[in-house]
Amino acid sequence: MLEEIKAKIYNLAEEDYRVFNSRLLPGVSRVLGVRLPAMRKLAKKTAKGDFRSYLKEAQEKINADSIHEEIMVQGLVIGYAEMNREEYRKYLDEFVPKISNWSVCDSCVNSFKFMRKDPDYWFDYLKTYRNSKEEFELRFMIVAMMNHFVDEDHIDEILSICSVICHDGYYVKMAVAWTLQVCYVKFPGQTRRLLENNCMDDFTHNKAIQKIRESYQVSREEKEKLNRLKRK
Repeated sequence: MLEEIKAKIYNLAEEDYRVFNSRLLPGVSRVLGVRLPAMRKLAKKTAKGDFRSYLKEAQEKINADSIHEEIMVQGLVIGYAEMNREEYRKYLDEFVPKISNWSVCDSCVNSFKFMRKDPDYWFDYLKTYRNSKEEFELRFMIVAMMNHFVDEDHIDEILSICSVICHDGYYVKMAVAWTLQVCYVKFPGQTRRLLENNCMDDFTHNKAIQKIRESYQVSREEKEKLNRLKRK
């Protein structure tokens, strides 16, 4: 079944889009040029069929060095398939270490809406990655929290986690900044207090303020106050 899906991925490839998309994925060499809506459509169709056979093969034959679109479709199928939480966890444990760029991380995480149905369990699962040394395992955790858990029950812990993450990876820092923007829009008081007193590196701190100030949902007055919190 894996070879059948692979053939379909190849058939969806566009050379012009490959050239364009490759520029957005620095360090990723194996890109075919398949548009995300087409991959989502293929993943949804796969998830309605014998997805377990596909995921079993994907576990065995797709690795972090595989073609970008193959890894993407595997992650999307996990998101769209209907499973119990033990199955989801088994497949995520195997898939997350394969994530090697922001596109696979963010696009797949967005489809993991099953996490919202069992929030306590999945928030605790995400926290198992908080001490990871891997850039994209940390980004996976942060972006998943941002997508599915910025609410009254989790905001304080998300802010606490963001404030203590220490990793030199650009995509970790940008994920934290992006998450703080989302947190500020929904919970400005708590997020502002974090920005007033935190141990984040200067780049992440300033980038978070920049992203918040770029939001149309934040008033001019608030933006001016936030600008004064930037570090020189």
